[in-house]
Formats: sequence, C-alpha cells, structure tokens
Amino acid sequence: MAEISRVGVVAHPRKPVHDSVEVLVSFAARRGVGLLVRETDAAQVGAGVAVVSDAEFAAEVDAVVSLGGDGTMLGALRLAVDRPVPVLGVNYGNVGFLVEIAPPELAAALERVHAGDFEVEPHSCIALAEGAATAVAFNDVVVGGAEPGATVEVDLLVDGAQFGYYRCDALILSTPTGSTAYNYAAGGPVISPAAEVFAVTPVASMSGVSRSIVLPARDVVTLRGAARSAPPMLRVDGNAWRPLDPATPLTATLRPDAAQVVRLDPGRHARRSRVKLSLLDLPLRPEQMAELLPTGMREDLARLRERRQLPEQ
Repeated sequence: MAEISRVGVVAHPRKPVHDSVEVLVSFAARRGVGLLVRETDAAQVGAGVAVVSDAEFAAEVDAVVSLGGDGTMLGALRLAVDRPVPVLGVNYGNVGFLVEIAPPELAAALERVHAGDFEVEPHSCIALAEGAATAVAFNDVVVGGAEPGATVEVDLLVDGAQFGYYRCDALILSTPTGSTAYNYAAGGPVISPAAEVFAVTPVASMSGVSRSIVLPARDVVTLRGAARSAPPMLRVDGNAWRPLDPATPLTATLRPDAAQVVRLDPGRHARRSRVKLSLLDLPLRPEQMAELLPTGMREDLARLRERRQLPEQ
C-alpha cells in the first residue's frame, strides 16, 4: 500500500481521549508523520495536531484513527467515503464491532499500520440522492413518521419499474454492516459483510409489501412518498437528514468498497462477530459460547470445571 505520511484524527466529543492523542503525537514525531484534525474536533484533540477544514481532511489524509465507539467510527468512514483510506478504530465505547483495538494497544497498532502489517475489511454504503441533496449511510436509512404514531406510505421502484408499495410504521434500507441492527429487530435478514447487497425491510407493515427484500448493488432503488400534510422523515445512520418530499423521489444505490476498516487480528474480529450473533439470539452450543471468551476466562472456566467436575457439555 502507499506510504502513510498524514494521519487524520477523529474523536468522540465527550470521551477522555487525551492519552491516545499523546500516543499519536509521540508516534508522529518519531516517524515523521503529519497529524490532521478537523475544526470540529480540534478542542477535544488539543495542541500538537494541525487543524484543517473538512475538505482538506478528506483530501489529504492517508489513514484515519477514530477515537470513540462505533458511532464515531461511522463518522470517520463518512469523511473518507469519496477517497477511502484505512480507518483504525480505538474503542472508547461499549461493545464495538467496527472498532478494532483498546486504547492501551494503540502504540503497537500504529507501528503495524505504518509498516503495512494489517488487513483491510471493505464495507459498503448506501448512497442517497433527493434532488440536489446527497448523503451516505454505512448502517441504514430509515423512513419514519414525522410525528409520534404516524405511518409511512411510500412506493418502491427498482430500476425505474414499479415494485410495490409500503404502508408501515417505518421502512429500513440496510447495508450488510447495519443488517444486525434495526433491520434485524424488524425481522430482516442478517447479511454477510462480504455480500454486495442491501435489504429493504418494513416495520409493522399494515398493507402492501410485508416482507424484507434483498437487492444487488447494481439495482437503483427509488422511494416515492405519498402526498400528505406531514411527509415522513429520513434518518441516516440514526441522524435526522431531511423530510421525504413527495414531489422529489429519493434514489438509493449500494456502493461496494466505500470504506476500508483496519483489521490487525481477523480472528479476534471473527470471534467478536460471533458474540454479536449470539446476542441476537442466533443459537450457539455451550462449548461454542466458551470459545468466544477471552483466553484468561477460558482458562478459569476450565479450572472451575476441573474442581467441580463439571461436564464439558
């Protein structure tokens, strides 16, 4: 891969990330690497990092370090969507699945990234356009009622052809990354991150299409809202974006390989993904669950079984 000479830093606005910033500053000085931060993150990151505009940040960084949880990571991926670069997630949240390392691991991780000793996990996004307005979603797009209790009524077109209509509490367009979130809770499918497809899933369907559909990246989806006094609201990765204008159809397409997530230990990520699936009530046997425990806990469990002569299940 290309040499990394400028690293961007994205930080959660309220997490205590100063120790990680010190590690980054020390690494940059030792390796002759420039550190860049956007104006919105400058106060949180502090001195020692060059402050640039969002446009300069996106155009100049060779890699990004995200300090926060998966939400911060999603923001970092959106910043780099027009020129995907490796993004390393440092977990300051709870259970994270996009983030890769804990803060104490940052120094060693930076050396590995600088040496090119890592793998890249590609992620898709949904690209949206409503008139001149555009946005991207790495998890999901939700069409929801503008008011509590309001229903959503939209027509679905695929490649310009009428597919059907929805009348429901909400409508979800989900990437593979987001398929285990709201989409899954609404009865949608779990999709492998390697699949270049996206799901359209209604929430509490009352009429029209009542099941999830899965569409390939080549398909162009158009949503056309029904004329009503309060148009539904579009939410992108959980953030309010704009109302769905009945006069302006919304188009959505899947962009494969829109982001590059750094993986230093693919095996650990696979185990973490299996934990996530177990939390979603997908069945695992007791011995399979035990395999997901950290090494120290597995050893403690083995000793406990030995003392109590517990069966191996």
